[in-house]
Amino acid sequence: MQIIEIKENKKQYLTLLLLADEQEDMIDRYIKKGTMYVLDDNGIKCECVVTDEGNGILEIKNIATVPEYQKKGYGKAMIDFLIQKYKDRYQILQAGTGDSPLTIPFYEKCGFVRSHCIKNFFLDHYNHPIYECGVQLTDMVYLQRKI
Repeated sequence: MQIIEIKENKKQYLTLLLLADEQEDMIDRYIKKGTMYVLDDNGIKCECVVTDEGNGILEIKNIATVPEYQKKGYGKAMIDFLIQKYKDRYQILQAGTGDSPLTIPFYEKCGFVRSHCIKNFFLDHYNHPIYECGVQLTDMVYLQRKI
């Protein structure tokens, strides 16, 4: 297993990026300025895009694992990689996500705690309703972990 930084042609991973953020123009807002990594374990299993948000905060803008490889530790391996890689440059690793029974427990298992919330984020920024596990996402929940 290896994690590789992708510097060019990031959109070649669009199918995987859309698993975590299902509107392409939202991905376009961060993909160019973000640093992208893919986890290769006999094929790409997971991707992640992070951005520098200032004040010692590194934000996960997108993290997704190929569906048939979910719950096999690839997402956690990516987060562990980020923590090790950036521990000397940042104090906080942050992620914003919908209040979903799928994603919130994943981040909590990785040591994140709820930080703050942006009300109606998904209603205000997406051109269609977004559902996860049968729940319509409305607010953006931010979780943080000290690095």
